[in-house]
Amino acid sequence: MAVARLVPMSRNLPKQARVDFIDQRLNELYPEPPVPLDHSNPYTLLVAVLLSAQCTDERVNRITPALFELADNPFDMAQHSAEAIRAIIKPCGLSPQKSKAIRRLSEILIEEHSGEVPADFESLERLPGVGHKTASVVMAQSFGVPSFPVDTHIHRLAQRWGLTRGRNVVDTERDLKKVFRRERWNDLHLQIIFYGREFCTARSCNGLVCEICTTCYPARKHPKKVNKP
Repeated sequence: MAVARLVPMSRNLPKQARVDFIDQRLNELYPEPPVPLDHSNPYTLLVAVLLSAQCTDERVNRITPALFELADNPFDMAQHSAEAIRAIIKPCGLSPQKSKAIRRLSEILIEEHSGEVPADFESLERLPGVGHKTASVVMAQSFGVPSFPVDTHIHRLAQRWGLTRGRNVVDTERDLKKVFRRERWNDLHLQIIFYGREFCTARSCNGLVCEICTTCYPARKHPKKVNKP
């Protein structure tokens, strides 16, 4: 049974009411959020997420068909030079570092994991070019492990919605995990991203415009300042 939608009041909502409304509204808007990066297996997702650093998902999705035609598994990728990989991924930016990381992590997957992407944070985060956020995305979307990957967009919205005072994505991840149910983490990560792109962008909403901001903070009079990570 659907929960009745909250009606904006003259006073700002208490934290638990904000959490409940955000959880409900995002699930209404994006009931089955797709993974925005095109991929066919854990390895191609890992590479796509690595490429998405300081690059839009749209651009990554334009680049990866050619890359995965070259190689869509670590055995084939390791046979190509970093220069050959870089020639394809150059439009993504940071191509010298990313191409070397893709080739080397492919070698490590072969040497240490029989060519399989490991399903644990420690092993993933030891791979070149793979940080906690990238590992979290792979664990969540490829292996179904409850994770809450936080990027700058989620960090921004969580602050606008009063869910964290964190000064970095690590603090924000910790705070979001405290207030949302564990079984919702993987979907919420995607739902917040989609909402932020569609309704609560860095430029179109300053905490005073979109539905969630105005419902949670109807008495807010001034733009919400956000701590940059």
